[in-house]
Amino acid sequence: MTRQSPGVDHQKADPDTVAIRWLGHALQLLDQRRLPVEEHWLTIEGAAGVAQAIRDMAVRGAPAIGISAAYGVALAARGANNKTWKREVRTAIDQLAASRPTAVNLFWALERMGGVLEQCQSRTDAVSRLADAAVTIHREDLAANVAMADLALDAMKLEKPCSVLTHCNTGALATGGYGTALGVVRKLHSEHLLKRVYADETRPWLQGARLTAWELARDGIPVTLNADGAAAAIMARGDVKWVIVGADRIAANGDVANKIGTYGLAVLARHHKVRFMVVAPSSTVDMSLESGRDIPIEERDGDEICQLGGVRVAPENTTAFNPVFDVTPADLIDLIVTERGVVHTPEMTGMHGLFG
Repeated sequence: MTRQSPGVDHQKADPDTVAIRWLGHALQLLDQRRLPVEEHWLTIEGAAGVAQAIRDMAVRGAPAIGISAAYGVALAARGANNKTWKREVRTAIDQLAASRPTAVNLFWALERMGGVLEQCQSRTDAVSRLADAAVTIHREDLAANVAMADLALDAMKLEKPCSVLTHCNTGALATGGYGTALGVVRKLHSEHLLKRVYADETRPWLQGARLTAWELARDGIPVTLNADGAAAAIMARGDVKWVIVGADRIAANGDVANKIGTYGLAVLARHHKVRFMVVAPSSTVDMSLESGRDIPIEERDGDEICQLGGVRVAPENTTAFNPVFDVTPADLIDLIVTERGVVHTPEMTGMHGLFG
């Protein structure tokens, strides 16, 4: 069952927190590895630097990765040779595509930028048109986040304030602004329908502790940080009515790849009769993949688990399993919310009705 959106809401939304700044000649990224201790901005003037920032998780969150990559393509055009500019920009696109394997927004943005590139007749033309295209992608993401928050609030049909639980970071830091799952949280708060947000700390990079708690506290939204393992106990108390998360890729049947630990939350939510919502832009949907089995899952160095803040917490030579994402089956998801509309009890027919 789907509910169509009347169109992207282009109302202005300017949260205090931003993570991406375009200077025209350079890209600035808020280095999220240093938060919350230090607000440090990276200034990047080439596509290779953007790819490195994505690879090293200085910028993270599927929408933010796609936006940053788009700006990386624009920077490649600025730095290219007048004679070999098109070949150099194509090489930069390939380099950016190799930076992270799971977030489909990355490939969506690069495909869109590649289409603009093929229409350009000169390097000067490419510099202008690719920059405009990247700015448009950025603005569209912000508008989509605002639209998704409105659609989600309508679908939740709340009659009184409730508490919600979220995982990882899905706010202005992970997007072009406002946020996906945290955009819904912001909307609930502004409508006086939010009691409290419980934020999973989200091991091993602690995005919930370092980023979500920081971002929500900065905006005056009541947040309680909890260890990932405390989620079941929190749900058992009965105060949490919704788990609201983002997504890095959504398959054609409604299976969702998101930060590792999301699948476990969905299982817990079903047991405790807590509803489960995924909020993500339509660029996250990959209708070329039949199911979650087809989604490539990135695995990172085991030292990320064996160390905490650079301090080893496991014995030397410990074997570690460190997937960045897991896949939540569609039958554990109540709602998928995009700026195009809402898919209820996601399955193949509902997804194709909205995205086919």
